[in-house]
Amino acid sequence: MNQSSISEFILIGFSLSEDKRIYLFTFFFLIYILTLIANMLIIILVYSSNHLHNPMYLLLSNFSFLEICYTAVTVPKMLSDLIGQSQSISIAGCITQYHFFSLCAATEHFLLVIMAYDRYVAICYPLHYGGIMSTKFCMQLIAACWSISALSLTIPAVSVAKLRFCGPNVIDHFFCEFNPVLKLSCTDTYIAQFIFNCLSWIIILGCLICIAISYSKIISAIIKIPSSHGKMKAFSTCTSHLTVVGIFYGTVIFIYLRPTVNVPFHQNKVVSVFYIVVTPVLNPIIYSFKNELLRKAASNLFDRILMRS
Repeated sequence: MNQSSISEFILIGFSLSEDKRIYLFTFFFLIYILTLIANMLIIILVYSSNHLHNPMYLLLSNFSFLEICYTAVTVPKMLSDLIGQSQSISIAGCITQYHFFSLCAATEHFLLVIMAYDRYVAICYPLHYGGIMSTKFCMQLIAACWSISALSLTIPAVSVAKLRFCGPNVIDHFFCEFNPVLKLSCTDTYIAQFIFNCLSWIIILGCLICIAISYSKIISAIIKIPSSHGKMKAFSTCTSHLTVVGIFYGTVIFIYLRPTVNVPFHQNKVVSVFYIVVTPVLNPIIYSFKNELLRKAASNLFDRILMRS
C-alpha cells in the first residue's frame, strides 16, 4: 500500500444527470430504509416471541442480520456518491469494503446451505428434528458459517492488499467489486485472479450442490407422503427458502461464474443493484408472506404497541 502512487479511487457509479441522480437516490434510500426496518422487524419478532425460539427462526433472524450487514457495506457509500460532489474512496477504504462485502457474501452462501439442511431434517426426520437441530447446534452452525467465511477469505484478502495501484484510479462501478479493482492494478494480478476464481467456484458451486442434494432428498421424501394435502403442507415450508435461493444464485452466477471476456462492467452494475439493493428487501417480505407464525407474531407485537400507546 505504501508503494502505491495514487491514494484514492473514483467510483463512477451511475453516469446520469443531476435530476436523475436525485430520483435514483430517493428510490434507493427508501428501499434501504425499508430493508433495515423489515429485517430488524424479523429479528425483533424472533427474539421477542417464545414460540419462534426454534432453529428455523434463529437461522432466519441471523439471515436478516446478515442482510443488514450486506447492505450497510455498500449502500450508504452509493447513496452518498449519488448526491455528493466527491465520489472518491481511499485505497484502504476500498479494499476494506471489498473484504467485508466478500465476507457477507460468502457467509450468505453457507447460511443458505444450513437453512436447506434444516428443512431437510424437518421433513425427512420430523420425529428426530428436536434432537438433531437443537438450539445449541444451530448456534454452532451459524458461528461456523462466519468462521469458515473469514478463514477462507484470508488468502485472497492478503493477495488483494498487496496489489499496487499507479493509475488510472477510476472504477466503473458503485462499490469496490473485485474485478473492477483488479483491472486498475499496475502489478501482476494473475495469482490474485486465480485465487479469487477458484474460491468463487468452490464456494458458489459447492454450496449450490449441497442445497441441491438437500432438496433432492426433500422432494423424494415429499413424494412418499400419501396425501396431497400433506405433500403441499410439507413443500410449503420450503418455498420461501427456494425462492430466495433462486434469486440469490441466479444473480451471483451471472456475475461471478460466467465468462468475463469482453463483458462490460455496466451489465454487472445493473445486476449488482438487484442483489445488493433489491434482494435484501425482498427476502424478509418473501419469508413473512409465506409464514403464518411470523405474521401472527407481527400482529401480536403491533397490538401490544397500540395497547401501550
